[in-house]
Amino acid sequence: MSVNSTGTGSAPCRFAHYFVICGIDTETGLEPDELAALYQWLEAERQGKDPEAAAPGENFDQSPLKRTFKSKVLAHYPENVEWNPFDQDAVNMLCMPKGLSFRTQRDSREPQFHSYLITREDGSRTYGFVHTFYEEVTSPQICAAMQTLHQMHRAEHASNGTNPSSSSSSSSSSSSMDSLASSLDEGDSSSSSAPSPSAAGGGPSYDSSRDTLYVSKALCLVTPMPFMHACRRFLAQMHRAVTAQQPPPLPLESYVHNVLYEVPLPPPGRSLKFHAVYEPIVCQRPGLAELPLADFPLGEAFQLLGVENLVQLFTCVLLEMQILLYSQDYQRLMVVAEGITTLLFPFQWQHVYVPILPASLLHFLDAPVPYLMGLQSKEGTDRSKLELPQEANLCFVDVDNHTIELPEDFPQLPNKPEFIRELTDVLLRFGLSPEGSNAPITLTATAPTTTTATTTSSTTSSRSRTSGSPSAGLKGSVLRELVDDGRNGNLGREDMAVLELLQGSPTLDRLQALAKRTGVTVDRLEAIRRGVRDGQADGETGGGGGGAGGKRSAEDEQELRSGQLNVQLREVFAGRFATMFADYEAFVIQSAPDLESWLTNREQMHNFDKASFLSDQPEPYLPFLSHFIETQMFATFIDNKIMSQWEEKEPMLRVFDGRIEKARLFNVRAPSLRSSTYQRCTILEESAQAIEQRLMKIDHTAIHPHLLDMKIGQGKYQQGFFPKLQADVLASGPTNNKWSNRTATSQRRQDRHRHHNEHLGLDNDLKEKYMQEARSLGKNLRQPKLSDLSPAVIAQTNWKFVEGLLKECRLKTKRMLVEKMGREAVELGHGEANITGLEENTLIASLCDLLERIWSHGLQVKQGKSALWSHLLHYQAREEKQSLLTDSPGSNSPERRKSDAGLGLSTLRVSVIQDMRHIQSMSEIKTDVGRARAWIRLSLEKKLLSQHLKQLLSNQALTKKLYKRYAFLRCEEEKEQFLFHLLSLNAVDYFCFTNVFTTIMIPYRAVIIPIKKLSNAMTTSNPWVCVAGELGDSGVMQIPKNVLEMTFDCQNLGKLTTVQLGHDNSGLLAKWLVDCVMVRNEITGHTYKFPCGRWLGKGVDDGSLERVLIGELQVPTSDEEAGRGSRTPPMQRSPSQPRRISITSLSGRASKPTSAQIQEGIGESVNNIIKHFHKPEKERGSLTLLLCGENGLVGSLEQFFHHGFKTARLFQKSIFIWDFVEKAVEYMESADQMGDMQETAEPLGLTCETFCRYANAINNSPRSIGKDGKFQLLVCLGARDRLLPEWLPLLVECPVITRMYEETAMLRDRTTVNALIGVLQTLHDFAITLETSLVKGFDL
Repeated sequence: MSVNSTGTGSAPCRFAHYFVICGIDTETGLEPDELAALYQWLEAERQGKDPEAAAPGENFDQSPLKRTFKSKVLAHYPENVEWNPFDQDAVNMLCMPKGLSFRTQRDSREPQFHSYLITREDGSRTYGFVHTFYEEVTSPQICAAMQTLHQMHRAEHASNGTNPSSSSSSSSSSSSMDSLASSLDEGDSSSSSAPSPSAAGGGPSYDSSRDTLYVSKALCLVTPMPFMHACRRFLAQMHRAVTAQQPPPLPLESYVHNVLYEVPLPPPGRSLKFHAVYEPIVCQRPGLAELPLADFPLGEAFQLLGVENLVQLFTCVLLEMQILLYSQDYQRLMVVAEGITTLLFPFQWQHVYVPILPASLLHFLDAPVPYLMGLQSKEGTDRSKLELPQEANLCFVDVDNHTIELPEDFPQLPNKPEFIRELTDVLLRFGLSPEGSNAPITLTATAPTTTTATTTSSTTSSRSRTSGSPSAGLKGSVLRELVDDGRNGNLGREDMAVLELLQGSPTLDRLQALAKRTGVTVDRLEAIRRGVRDGQADGETGGGGGGAGGKRSAEDEQELRSGQLNVQLREVFAGRFATMFADYEAFVIQSAPDLESWLTNREQMHNFDKASFLSDQPEPYLPFLSHFIETQMFATFIDNKIMSQWEEKEPMLRVFDGRIEKARLFNVRAPSLRSSTYQRCTILEESAQAIEQRLMKIDHTAIHPHLLDMKIGQGKYQQGFFPKLQADVLASGPTNNKWSNRTATSQRRQDRHRHHNEHLGLDNDLKEKYMQEARSLGKNLRQPKLSDLSPAVIAQTNWKFVEGLLKECRLKTKRMLVEKMGREAVELGHGEANITGLEENTLIASLCDLLERIWSHGLQVKQGKSALWSHLLHYQAREEKQSLLTDSPGSNSPERRKSDAGLGLSTLRVSVIQDMRHIQSMSEIKTDVGRARAWIRLSLEKKLLSQHLKQLLSNQALTKKLYKRYAFLRCEEEKEQFLFHLLSLNAVDYFCFTNVFTTIMIPYRAVIIPIKKLSNAMTTSNPWVCVAGELGDSGVMQIPKNVLEMTFDCQNLGKLTTVQLGHDNSGLLAKWLVDCVMVRNEITGHTYKFPCGRWLGKGVDDGSLERVLIGELQVPTSDEEAGRGSRTPPMQRSPSQPRRISITSLSGRASKPTSAQIQEGIGESVNNIIKHFHKPEKERGSLTLLLCGENGLVGSLEQFFHHGFKTARLFQKSIFIWDFVEKAVEYMESADQMGDMQETAEPLGLTCETFCRYANAINNSPRSIGKDGKFQLLVCLGARDRLLPEWLPLLVECPVITRMYEETAMLRDRTTVNALIGVLQTLHDFAITLETSLVKGFDL
């Protein structure tokens, strides 16, 4: 919020830049507001008519007193200020956002106060403070015009019957923008559907013979800094001067001239007093190390929303969502908007910021970018009638009703409960309720009930201030003036002498003391002395209406409390950021040698090491921080940090870094020891004292208002009317003023600095261009152009949005690809590696948000809150209607996916509608926004996102019906590029649907594929299957006899890992040779293959009745890929052959692996397990696959044990490794009984015992998993319990080895065995956990 820069460097140090008067122009008379014409133009365009043909006509439905008429800037002084050019249209629109309003003597005519701001191209701001009051209309022409309008209005009613509002509101449901417009047009009528009261002849009517007509007029101060309280008081006193019985002490020109030219901005860390019409006003500015100036009453924002709501709103702003504030009161909109952006310190809102959105800019709610806007509601209009173009990512704040509608599933602020507790404590200390309330805000029980910034009558409050004893007030003020004038050099010599005498004469003091002792009172002297003391006390505290006891006026007291509350609340927020980002500097990447190269390559560079930063944070902070560090405000903050090595530090960054530095000195904690314990802010008292001290001791007093060299007789005082001011005396300031000299020298200094800069190497324009580019979209649209609202400008704005959305899509998809590809991408030079599951989720959530914004751009028909889901529903309705008409499958019939396996599984239908039905059947998702997000995740996981959206948009008739001409989805070229960027995401595998919706029921299809050549396809026994994944298992399911395919529903199993397959060995044909099992998730289409290639049955193969099969995800086949575009080529893999081959088949055909190959295989499998544990936990794949899958640890050890194994001779039964294990166990147990083992070392004996215990437990298990299954289990348990390296020497020592292994066997080679032991020991550092399906029914 580059307020500081506006005050110091870029603009000379004047308190106010312009004084403006807006109201009715009696020359041009009553002109209807052009907003009506603009609505008609937009409406005509929407309906496809020629906008030019729709002639702007009068709106006779509404009573003329309720209509809006054009206001004008009647005068502004000075004509222009070089460093802040006057924008007449913008100022007029924001001073009177509704245009002129008329009242009669029957209506309430209380003055109102509101403020506004204008954000310039470079992000700097100008503030406006507006006092609106009602003035009697004296022009007979305008009264006559109003009378005529009333007669036409009545005539219109008579012809229309009694429901005049039906025509305007009938079409409101069809379009979001139109309903918005109509709700704003309906004005203050009690409800949009009720007939307006004037229809029945009641309501606001006007008769020029009986009624007095009043019209609104606005006084406005335009300032470079937000001194809200000071401007409010100055304007209220100006208005009071006009309405008072007596004319003001000086002509009004004197006060305007004084505030424009003779009142400077207070220097940082100082306070300043200047004089308005009746009372002095004090304003102060924070020092360079304090939080920047913010004068809007935060206490009021907290009272309007309550702490809980305000913290939620603050979180939405931090995450750069779309924020819409809604209130009848402009000042409330400003208070909440400015309050919330103030709390962002040290970050700054980077997007569209329009706290008061004039009615003519309603089309800006269509903006597909983050925004913070305020919309004025009309009395009686219902929130439910307000249809907004996009709501999926919208935070809607109904300020008047203290309610807030939040977007779905956004992360909470870290330590939110403790944070709310701390804020509550601060509010309670100031006597405010943390729940918020609608009552006027009083900051303390001691202060009288004056309100801070609710828009109450300024006149009444100013009158109450001066009530009380008039003489006391006068005496105090006279003496105070004396003191002030003395300090300011405005006193003559005699007066000065009197003042000095009164202030500090030792003689008088002695005399006084003597008088007291003797009991004599020197009344006159005492009174003077007391008066001076009061005057001084009041002077120092910026006193108001005087009074005894040296107390500040109620208003000053209130202002002080408000300032203290403001700063304490802000300190609590600033303290949160200081603890959360205490070590941020360590993660800033300073990679560029100079500013120019950094600016040139800004987009390609990684400026912040996000992965390392997140890995250093406490777990509870991660969901919020991973989202927040992706925002534009965080990126800009880091940019400013990097640029600070070449340029002066940005003021907010300087303050923030200073605080972190200070905290580091006081609190020496190791940066690595992050804790999530909440740290309270420790400098609350200190910050509040600074404010009080500046008010106690005023640093500067401005020159008093004085008589100007004016023409006599002009601007005569007429009570109740604001006079026409003399422009010539207000056109320029004095030349002999010390402030203007300061201004002139600073201006010269700036000119010199500017010339110097122009000679520097880097061209400033170029730099600005780069910075605009670097800070991405939305930045150059911080505030829409308020002046020119032609259709061409609206079209140009929309074109900027389209370009911005496309650029954002390109950057997002690139980021997602780079992060997902990880190491490979890093080697190709794409920046940092390593993406945690959490960050992946953040990126996908932001993609969902982008798609919602693209689908809401230019939208004209919507149902529900999600624009994308609304489009999908329209598409579904059309397609289903069409399929009913044409039962034969037409060109639009969904394509079928080829079977992933080539055999076994039937093909899966691929269509947009099918995926929608899956989402619609998920009872867990309750909202449209949730359904749209789930659909995006599902399409992304199926690698069909681009294809689905292309299919959706191929129905052009539907797109034309739903979207306006300028919408992103109707820009053909951009749409094609957008779909192409999304297509690139098919290059990587996402499980963003499976991993997020973990509790949903999913239909699975399983097919068992037997090897038909060698066995009967069917079996007489009763087969069963159990499918397990990372999230659980299906439980044992009986397969119907002679059926090889089954479907089952079960809670999401995650990625599938194992299948247990078995049968009960009953019947004659109880042997079964199974090639593999295929299982497919029917929603995501992921197909897993579980190779087997073994028999199940007693007396065949290894006698197993049950096998645990390890699954692998199948890469879709190439012909299917052709339809879906890019992806990386599939990894090279060995031909699909059954891995675990029985000994019998090994003996003959297959070439046996060499010892070198076997050792390499073991090394590789152990390596893969180690790599698995080095990945972040959320990214690890299946450990079961690494242990038991193809090329896993079990397989490689099996090959090791097979090497040199004496194979079975002819006509003998097969021998397995498990036979060797059993014989070894037998030998060890018998040796133990005979006492042979006693001679061996104690640990070895113990190892023998555990080995025998494990082997026997496996043998005695109720599961008949076969000999190879038993060996697999032994290896897995040995790896888990870190026993494998201890067991190997036992087997080597065992005499059985000579009978069963040849001399050359690897198991009999000591060196090889020792090497193997060394390799296996490296697994001891990791905690290996085994899947339930492996160890089920096994008890140690």
